[in-house]
Amino acid sequence: MLRWLCLALILPALAGCKIVPDPDPTAADGSGGGGAQQTDEQRMEARVAADWEETVLPALAQETAAFAEVKPALAAGLDSAGERFGVRPAAGSAPWNFVVSGQGTVVASKLDSRAASMDLDTDGDGAADIRVQLGPIVRGTGLRDALTVYDFTAFRDQIEFAKLARALNDRAVADIAKPEADPAGATYAFTGVITPKAGESPIPLVPVTLEAR
Repeated sequence: MLRWLCLALILPALAGCKIVPDPDPTAADGSGGGGAQQTDEQRMEARVAADWEETVLPALAQETAAFAEVKPALAAGLDSAGERFGVRPAAGSAPWNFVVSGQGTVVASKLDSRAASMDLDTDGDGAADIRVQLGPIVRGTGLRDALTVYDFTAFRDQIEFAKLARALNDRAVADIAKPEADPAGATYAFTGVITPKAGESPIPLVPVTLEAR
């Protein structure tokens, strides 16, 4: 008798219950459903777009040095130049990155490539010193690594951090004015990031600004 009485009390209560699923914490709109999820690439692109004017450009401006000063310092030694002018995410084996500005004359270019570039002679000796990467393919993570505002530990893993580097490079070359015809002999002013290696010439540059003079 007691068993049937318990069932009589429980069943009406269950009849009034509604099962509600837990919200999905990965939903893009943060509400637990209804919004399309973003890929890592989309999230990094959105983050860079939000940070570019107010965070990225001011941070680079604080680290910018004249390439005319950095170049002889590099010739004297990469580590000593790095101590004076460079930025790197961590001590030890991490490479030095330098935010540099200057101008030079175009002595060579490769525009018919997805890794388009042009070489600049910055000191008038006829030899290329800087190779400006025009994109859309841009190699290296120097732009990301020159920005101390981004800490690896704040990202999910190395893959996500690499996608941040790609988003920064994409934004950088999207903003510059690329030559439409052979720019040989033209003068360009630049600001950007280099990650030089010993004996490397010309040094690849990820441009943040590029202007014909």
